[in-house]
Amino acid sequence: MSTIKKLAGQTAVYGLSSVVGRLLNYLLTPLLTNFFLPAEYGINTEVYSYISLLNVVFTYGMETAFFRFCQEKDIDKEKVFSTANISLLLTSVTFTVILLFVTPLINAKLHYEMHKEIMWCVAGILFFDTLVTIPFNRLRQENRPMQFAFFRLLNIGVNILMVIFFIKVSPHLKGIFSFHSEIGISYVFIANLFASIITFLLMVKFWINMKWQLDKVLLKRMLIYALPLLIVGLGGMVNETFDRILLNFLLPDVSTAKAQIGIYGACYKISLIITMFVQAFRMAGEPFFFNHAQHDNAKETYAKVMQVFVAACLLIVFGTMIFIDEVKYFIGSQYREGLQVVPILLWANICLGIYYNLTIWYKLTNQTIMGTYITLGGAAITLFLNFMLIPKIGYVGSAWATLACYAAMMAASYFLGQKYYPINYPLKNIFKQFSLLLILYSMATVLVKSTYFHFGIFQPHTIAGILILVSLMGIAIFAIWKMNRQLIHQ
Repeated sequence: MSTIKKLAGQTAVYGLSSVVGRLLNYLLTPLLTNFFLPAEYGINTEVYSYISLLNVVFTYGMETAFFRFCQEKDIDKEKVFSTANISLLLTSVTFTVILLFVTPLINAKLHYEMHKEIMWCVAGILFFDTLVTIPFNRLRQENRPMQFAFFRLLNIGVNILMVIFFIKVSPHLKGIFSFHSEIGISYVFIANLFASIITFLLMVKFWINMKWQLDKVLLKRMLIYALPLLIVGLGGMVNETFDRILLNFLLPDVSTAKAQIGIYGACYKISLIITMFVQAFRMAGEPFFFNHAQHDNAKETYAKVMQVFVAACLLIVFGTMIFIDEVKYFIGSQYREGLQVVPILLWANICLGIYYNLTIWYKLTNQTIMGTYITLGGAAITLFLNFMLIPKIGYVGSAWATLACYAAMMAASYFLGQKYYPINYPLKNIFKQFSLLLILYSMATVLVKSTYFHFGIFQPHTIAGILILVSLMGIAIFAIWKMNRQLIHQ
């Protein structure tokens, strides 16, 4: 089996937990956006932004350090596993206690006084999710994607079922299981906490069977490697989620801020179509890149992977854009005024996906500090543009800031990578793929009207309109497959 086929197969399996899992969460969006008002959904968007940011602090790059040190020759992998696990246990207890201590201050600052239970749930979610981080990564490192997918899907499935129960079933019940309107959006976080606890209990065997040994010398080496990645991770989360946090403080009309965050967050969900694929690829790609680093043709393989990866991303974006009039029904009608940010965010996430592929150069050359510089530069762009644009054009400014940030990080990583770990990426072939899909998209806009273009000949919901769009999608898939067929089978 070819290396790219193997990677594609693992990506598909990891995608079962990542893509399918996110897709299931994505399918909750119409339920949540039709049940909760934009202001309530804005709280959901805002809190999960904080969770993403704090999750980086709780894990502080130890996941990647675990992969890095497991590949060393003559290393005791059991010792790496236990050292990483014990380190995260000690720090997560400390961080959780601190978070609970400052909860009253957070509630006052973010105006969560009516939902005090949210921050308690956040602390629990972060704690239990951290405890299963290294066990999950051990499954990846040992190439056990099916078990990985099972536990991930179980976590997501429990979460989704609990949300559905609270929103659809409990309103019809009485007593302790009845729906309490004063809890409202907090039910989403209660469901998440319950799922995190269940997942930990099912994976606790990794802790029970672990050799409890903390190698201080090894831990020091792992921390030296990982801590720059903490900065990278924090910068990445600033780039990925901080716009939704800043909207709460920078929007001119404070009274509608939570509603605007909700609208932006709901539309951001649509752009996560590309993010789901990128996440699945990263799950399979990171251990694949490390394990393949010693091969003579490693750089050639990385170049081929990049071309196929970009092709898949372009197809996803193309399909989302031409079928936007169908995709928009995944969010409630009160949220669709924000659809203008979707194409901006889709292209931003393509840049982010390419950037993730490019970062292999500083991970393999142990120059993680370079990743820190790139990410901090991106964070500076994010903060500067958000502060400049949000007061003027609201959440649309946040979307443009996201695109500018990821495009800059992609470019910086490419040029630095060519200096320190040069790879001959097939830029011409990638440009040909982009040009082909751009031509097909132009044809779609001329032939079929859409949310973004109103001068097409046919309506998008008519038989003629649907047939044209399906035909163009089929042509795109066939053409991209033909352009990459040889690489996939090598």
